[in-house]
Amino acid sequence: MSGINRRKAIIAMSGGVDSSVAAYLTYQKGDECLGATMQLFGNEDIGEEKEKSCCSLSDVEDARRVAYRIGFPFYVFNFKEDFRREVMDRFAQAYWEGKTPNPCIDCNRHMKFDRLLGRMREIGYDYIVTGHYARVAFDEASGRFLLKKGLDPGKDQSYVLYNLTQEQLSCVEFPLGAYTKAEVRRIAQEQGFVNARKHDSQDICFVPDGDYASFIESYTGRKAAEGDFVDKDGFILGRHRGIIHYTIGQRRGLAIPASRRLYVCRLDMAANRVVLGDNADLFSRELVATDVNLIACDRLDEPRHLKAKIRYRHPEMPCTAWQDAEGKLHVRFDQDVRAITRGQAVVLYDEDVVVGGGIID
Repeated sequence: MSGINRRKAIIAMSGGVDSSVAAYLTYQKGDECLGATMQLFGNEDIGEEKEKSCCSLSDVEDARRVAYRIGFPFYVFNFKEDFRREVMDRFAQAYWEGKTPNPCIDCNRHMKFDRLLGRMREIGYDYIVTGHYARVAFDEASGRFLLKKGLDPGKDQSYVLYNLTQEQLSCVEFPLGAYTKAEVRRIAQEQGFVNARKHDSQDICFVPDGDYASFIESYTGRKAAEGDFVDKDGFILGRHRGIIHYTIGQRRGLAIPASRRLYVCRLDMAANRVVLGDNADLFSRELVATDVNLIACDRLDEPRHLKAKIRYRHPEMPCTAWQDAEGKLHVRFDQDVRAITRGQAVVLYDEDVVVGGGIID
């Protein structure tokens, strides 16, 4: 490609195989590339001494080695304060409100496609590349950028990207959207990348042991108060360890004697009670979502028959969706759906196109 037509890309590099191959594919196009790892927290911030969380020094070095092997410069951007405020604080506060959030959505929204995009503009670059398995397309008929699923159904990450705006979609690229994970690993091995066989990082990078409640108590310096387990009629069944230890649909770890399987059906924050019931009590058919972002259209004024996911790993379910006068998103499923949970995102799909989504309220 001639120099006059070269575009300039910032590659968001985590140290993993996906962002490394995304970097390689972008460089192969002939565009000018700059690798960037966002320093989001230190292990000391999460009480973790060992390097088993992502964003560790070893991850930074893996990203740096890949960038240098391909042949472009690499930098580390310190966004620790932004990440604490926009992701970790929001995560902890949501749990104290009886919600179960997905911090990867906030990280994409506030860090990768806000702070990093801002840095991109500051240094005069044209677009951002990440290793997400998703696709961006421009629809001539509507004049809108569309977010589409990645072609590998087992790796599609469009769910956690539903908050992207038209402006952001106009300057981001996802090179892996047309590839399978197996193909990505093969490319990494052929290029001799140090992380070609590296395991995928866990979803919540700042809770490396998966103990959300302990992290929240340590992070906020606040101890969750014990309270009562009750049934639907308010009869006390036992004592719980603190509401932040539980989420809707949970069965394990209740530690109370019972003649049948019991599940967490509701979190009563006002009374500090965890309501238990049968599996059948977890099914419902409608939800309302706020903090709505639509990609494929401006509004859903009229009911549309679509499909929706209520969690990242949840299958899509047929539904009818519309917005009310206040902009809240209403979703009515064709059949009962298990464990609709406050704080999770509901994301709407029309075939392989992300229509939009919101936070379940």
